[in-house]
Amino acid sequence: MLDWPGNLPRNAFKKALSSGQRQVGLWSGLASPIAAEIIAGAGFDWIVIDGEHAPNDVPLLLSQLQAMRGGAAEPVFRLPWNDAVMFKRALDVGARSLLVPFVQNAEEARKAVAATRYPPLGIRGVSVVPRANDYGRIKGYHHNAHLDICVLVQLESRAALAEIEAIAAVEGVDGLFIGPSDLAADLGHLGNPSHPEVQAAIKDAAERIRATGKSAGTLAGNVDDVELLFERGFNFVAAGSDVGLLARGAENVAARFHKG
Repeated sequence: MLDWPGNLPRNAFKKALSSGQRQVGLWSGLASPIAAEIIAGAGFDWIVIDGEHAPNDVPLLLSQLQAMRGGAAEPVFRLPWNDAVMFKRALDVGARSLLVPFVQNAEEARKAVAATRYPPLGIRGVSVVPRANDYGRIKGYHHNAHLDICVLVQLESRAALAEIEAIAAVEGVDGLFIGPSDLAADLGHLGNPSHPEVQAAIKDAAERIRATGKSAGTLAGNVDDVELLFERGFNFVAAGSDVGLLARGAENVAARFHKG
């Protein structure tokens, strides 16, 4: 067994995915360090800081990573796009688990992986003392950082589902995540991910991903669906979002006093 290098922190989420363990997560779109700190200590295994559909830029990402440092959940940053510059900036401030939106094929998956690796393994730009290596305190970081980085690619279309096996075969891809809302739209059922055709496609995708030996992830539209998704073969599932919890929770309280 390979000895873990120096004092490089272990990514428990990446390790759990490599062994197929189930991991329960939560989506975070509030773009708030306080909210991130609260949910990081709630008991989830992973939490997505959404940089695609929430107003999160690099400074806000940094402040949320700092707020989550004391929690047990692994922060997973969803990039706004499969862009090497965005990867570089997110990695340097300390994001080590990344969700890459709208990956359509193996070539795009290889591009994503390359952006997380220093040369000669990839194209990540080199900063000597970023927050990612604890400002120069992690020994051998630049040679070993890829061992700790978790790359998740998001499949959101019929075309992407057709490429599951090829995408899963890309070295450095740790998991494939099915985006239910965009997939539903691409299948002709915008706003209706519960449609039988969409659900059948999601179930088939999970089975095919797991058959490749890679981890399969998705987002549950309802917390009651989480166990069903695990039964269908997914092993990392987000059980809703902080925005949804706040909105529905607030509405439920208000509704108790405004009936009729």
